[in-house]
Amino acid sequence: MSTFPYVIICPVRNEEDFLDFTIESVRSQTLRPTIMVIVNDGSTDGTGQVAKKAAAQSDWIRIVDRADRGYRKPGGGVIDAFYDGFTEIGVAEWEFVIKLDGDLSFSPDYFERCFARFEKDPKLGIGGGTVCKEVSGQLIPESTVDPAFHVRGATKIYRKRCWEQIGGLIRAPGWDTVDEVKANMLGWVTYSFPDIRIHHHRPAGQAQGVWKDWFKNGLANYTAGYHPLFMFFKCIRRFICKPYAISSIGLMAGFLSGYIKRVPQVEDEEFIRYFQEQQIRRLTLRSSLWTIRSN
Repeated sequence: MSTFPYVIICPVRNEEDFLDFTIESVRSQTLRPTIMVIVNDGSTDGTGQVAKKAAAQSDWIRIVDRADRGYRKPGGGVIDAFYDGFTEIGVAEWEFVIKLDGDLSFSPDYFERCFARFEKDPKLGIGGGTVCKEVSGQLIPESTVDPAFHVRGATKIYRKRCWEQIGGLIRAPGWDTVDEVKANMLGWVTYSFPDIRIHHHRPAGQAQGVWKDWFKNGLANYTAGYHPLFMFFKCIRRFICKPYAISSIGLMAGFLSGYIKRVPQVEDEEFIRYFQEQQIRRLTLRSSLWTIRSN
């Protein structure tokens, strides 16, 4: 397999208990990154000390410290931190940029196996492993209802040409849907790799609570331009999924809050038309983003 230069940007906030897992996983890779930038997003625990210790031990690890804003800023905050890290890349050459959470661990050949998928599929613009939680010693996917085109925000690998064409990431909830849909609109494909698993030590939603997490997801769906009819059926489907009822109600409450508060949506009419057309195709059982997937 060919080797490709890649850079990692790891925004973290209060990840003292888990960050070492991620750092050691990156250190052990068969293909090491050119640069890993850890962005300490105003942590109030020992996250900053863990990051500085790692940087002192490895000259390819860099640290960016951000002031504590005093609260979590769902969606947009992590991307603000990401871009502060992105500026640290400078003129370094790279073929892939990776947005990586700081509460993950993975096998030493994780990135080598992921890049093999990109090499095999030249249309693959965004990919990543399957995010899992540990249950009785086994890694079990956190979600079994993610659409075929979705790559979890915890581990996003962007091919440089795709990254440039989609124009980077929006600084708002829904960023990790908008990037994928826009990539597909421009002719790329996006998907997770089911046989390449990554251990999420703090499952999604635990940092801010179940209700707030689903409310945030509903607002993210609004920001990304979801069709109201599609959102209605999505909430019905979620009603019988764990956590029962609360996920459905939280999603709809977050979605409706976008209209009530007049939150700005994606400023791209072509994108919203494309996305909503795909959602209507999904509802009418026609070929769509939800059914087209490369292997």
